[in-house]
Amino acid sequence: MSVLRSILPCHRGRLLLAFKGWRSPKSLSFSSFWCKLYSSGSCNEVLSNGVASKKKEFDFERLFHSCTKIYILKCLHALLIVSGKAQSIFIGTRLVNLYAHLGDVSLSQKTFCMIENKDAYTWNSMISSYVRNGHFRESLNCLNEMLSTADVMPDFYTFPPVLKACNSIIDGVRIHCWASKLGLEWDVFVAASLVHMYCRFQSSGVAFRIFKDMPYRDMGCWNAMISGFCQNGNAMEALSLLDEMRLEGIKMDTVTIAVVLPICAQLGDIVHGLPIHLYVIKHGLELDVFVSNALINMYARFGELRHAQKVFDDMMVVRDLVSWNSLIAAYEQNNVPKKALKYFQEMMINGIQPDLLTLVSLASSIAQTKSFRCCRSVHGFVLRRSWIQEDVIMGNAVVDMYAKLGLIHCSRKVFDKIPIKDVVSWNSMITGYAQNGLASEAIEIYNMMKECDDIEPNQGTWVSILPAYAHLGALQEGTRTHGHVFKVALNLDVFVSTSLIDLYGKCGKLDEAMLLFHEVPRMSSVPWNAIISCHGIHGNGRVSLKLFNDMLNAGVKPDHVTFLSLLAACSHSGLIDEGKTYFHMMEQEFGIKPVLKHYGCMVDLFARAGGLETAYQFIKNMPLQPDASVWGALLGACRVHGNVELGKLASDNLFEVDPENVGYYVVLSNIYANYGKWEGVNEVRSLARDKGLKKTPGWSSIDLNNKIEVFYTGNQSHPQCHEIYEELGILTAKIKTLGYTPDYTFVLQDVEDDEKEQILTSHSERLAIVYGILNTPPKSPLRIYKNLRVCGDCHNVTKLISKITEREIIVRDSNRFHHFKNGVCSCGDYW
Repeated sequence: MSVLRSILPCHRGRLLLAFKGWRSPKSLSFSSFWCKLYSSGSCNEVLSNGVASKKKEFDFERLFHSCTKIYILKCLHALLIVSGKAQSIFIGTRLVNLYAHLGDVSLSQKTFCMIENKDAYTWNSMISSYVRNGHFRESLNCLNEMLSTADVMPDFYTFPPVLKACNSIIDGVRIHCWASKLGLEWDVFVAASLVHMYCRFQSSGVAFRIFKDMPYRDMGCWNAMISGFCQNGNAMEALSLLDEMRLEGIKMDTVTIAVVLPICAQLGDIVHGLPIHLYVIKHGLELDVFVSNALINMYARFGELRHAQKVFDDMMVVRDLVSWNSLIAAYEQNNVPKKALKYFQEMMINGIQPDLLTLVSLASSIAQTKSFRCCRSVHGFVLRRSWIQEDVIMGNAVVDMYAKLGLIHCSRKVFDKIPIKDVVSWNSMITGYAQNGLASEAIEIYNMMKECDDIEPNQGTWVSILPAYAHLGALQEGTRTHGHVFKVALNLDVFVSTSLIDLYGKCGKLDEAMLLFHEVPRMSSVPWNAIISCHGIHGNGRVSLKLFNDMLNAGVKPDHVTFLSLLAACSHSGLIDEGKTYFHMMEQEFGIKPVLKHYGCMVDLFARAGGLETAYQFIKNMPLQPDASVWGALLGACRVHGNVELGKLASDNLFEVDPENVGYYVVLSNIYANYGKWEGVNEVRSLARDKGLKKTPGWSSIDLNNKIEVFYTGNQSHPQCHEIYEELGILTAKIKTLGYTPDYTFVLQDVEDDEKEQILTSHSERLAIVYGILNTPPKSPLRIYKNLRVCGDCHNVTKLISKITEREIIVRDSNRFHHFKNGVCSCGDYW
């Protein structure tokens, strides 16, 4: 009766929704109506409108089909109980399945318990009901109950759903043992389910053994194993298995194609991808939405946007939200953000509502277009739907969007509001700080992340934090991180190892960078680019050129970053002819069209060597509109070579294209100051002041005893301040005996000569060098990191200090490395 009470509704007239044409008396309750109906024997008269058959029995098949809502099914269940048919195993099991199908597992379970003499079909139905509704633990408990108390044994229908419910490999192995014991392991459905289960727990080796031993394999088994290899990152094995399947004469279906195409994209294997597309066309599978979506994604990964667009255009009938998302993501991932935004607008016009993945691509596209107005709109759209609180992926996308736009404070606010952060959230914030030049803040966030017990650093973490250490010259912290990377066996990952090469190269450890380079896989251009760049900033231009030739001999194709590193290396070493050769080679031999950064390197190459007019003519003949990097290279060289007129022209253009960069105002001011044009100095400084711009203070740092000491020019607050200035005075006196004379042209204030010498003496790199001398053993090397270009006077002083102290002093300024040893600098006074 308890079951009857739970399913009999209390409201009048509910049953009429299940039986068309019925009307229950309003004066009676639902239960009393049925009692009166059966006790009076007038059932046939009431049902005379055709619901009952001519044999005066209920048409239960029709009634079951009419049950589309829980309350209708409850009415039918009540009727079955009253009529005595609910005790039937067949009827009871059907009720179990129907309750589960309508989402009420509780009533499904109560109905199951009322069935006497359950057979295997009944148990299987209950297990499947639990699995369909996500009650995985209950399904496993139900199987255990069946095995321990029931008179019937599981069959081949029992194991596929329950294997899907396993939430650990231990549960899966135990069920596998039962399947083997009952002789069901080689049933095609059970075996395919075992393959899926083992692949889900990254045991593709075990899954493959089961697959190979199967006496018969249908299409589902092949698809399961190919998909399993793909899930476990074994892309090559997946393609090999596909070839084996086709050799056995088994044709691919839409599932196979939808699984294999992403593998081709992942491997960059267009050789497999194009024939599969031909197969799709030949067998008329292009109208399948999953296949077409997979084709769009594959062509997007290959950068073949024309083909991706063609596939999308041919999907006029079957496009779904995934199709639009795939095309928008294709343009976003290939740096064509305007097209991505265009198709987003077209999608909205067509009445397709965006989902989280749409907004993720949209946020990235807006970051690429640098549209500050649109980024606020996207954030507002996301906030109105509470997607940041509901889905961490959306929160991460907004964090990344703001960071790429340089709005790092907005990025941090969104990051703080993400309720449950994953490792990608932390990585996005670390990368955001690092890419915006806030290396210290990036390291601070990383240290906060390490305190979270449930977050483990991954490849993205190391790739994010290592550049921050490299920027600050935090070699000891970087070396410690290298140890962690080695411990988790990621030291040979191409992106992590490249970050490590960059770290050691930018911290002055060029030998260690070369050792790492020779250990890592060098099949892509990424590690080659890093080591070429490292040698370039150390002034080893000839070595960079040799490495480039070695790269070509190894069959590795250079990319635009390779030539950027190569041209910068030529610039730092004064290799003008070689730089011109490689600039022309880039487009003529490798089909790489120069972008503004390449043109900026060429301007720097000419101007740094004194060819200011050549550099200016090169700018005028550029096919692209010059940006800040191009004019900035010319302005910097004008300061070095003292060309006031050309410097004024370059700065005027810079103030137009990048008016908020205070560095350009400072450089022009310094050019005027070098020639004593103090009116010009005051004018430029006043212009910067009116715009609210403040000069970035110069600093130098040194990493000693697990601590980074930072010194600013004229620093008076350091605990060893008195000792530093006293030692500095002694060293200055000694180098004067070697012929040193202060060069006052590097003092940018209009003061007396004695005050100018005092200003030069208190430059930040000198304070850092002396601090290192005081706190390290004699003759040990020193590594100094400076945020601005080293001045000519400090360059001369450091050469002489290296001679009298017999130390190697390695200084990294904003442009390059200087290795001072025995009174000589590695740059040859060319920087």
